[in-house]
Amino acid sequence: MKISVALAAFNGEEYIESQLKSVLSQLRMGDEVIISDDSPNSKMSDLIKEMSKNDARIKYVEGPCKGVIKNFENAIKNTTGDVIFLCDQDDVWLDDKVKSVMREIENGADLVLHDAIVTDDKLNIIYESFFINHNSKSGFLNNIIKNSYMGCCMAFKSKLKDDILPFPKGLPMHDQWIGLVAEKKYKVKFLNMPLIFYRRHDKNVTGGKTKLKNKIEWRMNLCKNLFRK
Repeated sequence: MKISVALAAFNGEEYIESQLKSVLSQLRMGDEVIISDDSPNSKMSDLIKEMSKNDARIKYVEGPCKGVIKNFENAIKNTTGDVIFLCDQDDVWLDDKVKSVMREIENGADLVLHDAIVTDDKLNIIYESFFINHNSKSGFLNNIIKNSYMGCCMAFKSKLKDDILPFPKGLPMHDQWIGLVAEKKYKVKFLNMPLIFYRRHDKNVTGGKTKLKNKIEWRMNLCKNLFRK
């Protein structure tokens, strides 16, 4: 099966090179990394284009410049592989990530969510398990109430694209939507193995505090769109 990595990038020159090296070392020659760039004409853009000259698996596409959700939608839309791994620009994949996830896909899972080691910006470990710290659980209702789906720890079969794209308006984040669609219609596997260093720093797009009112509105919107699936 061909692997596509969908990476949404924005001013990520500080970390993206080390991330790409950790990803590419696990891919075969026929695989691809689709990088949707929401900061064209930046230092990062120049870096990615230079790396792509030396590795044909790196595919650069300009992003829509409408925020992280639309940027990931653009990256996923441009994938051509059988299995899609979502990827942030600032993490580091551990050596057995692709092999471990693909084993679960080949055993029948349509979507795999794996654990992560949470670190600071210098990759010093903050805690060993995102799953344990976050109390991550599978199940449709569980993930309506409290989302466990973190995009950088997800991979899924390309057949999900027809159900998840385009992303509905008003989503809190794309990863919860993908996870809930998979919970409703496909076979999901939670893999209790930390397979990335999940880097936390002051430039992270996700992970901030949210008001209760927004949480309620987001969940109502999710339920409305999921009902249509």
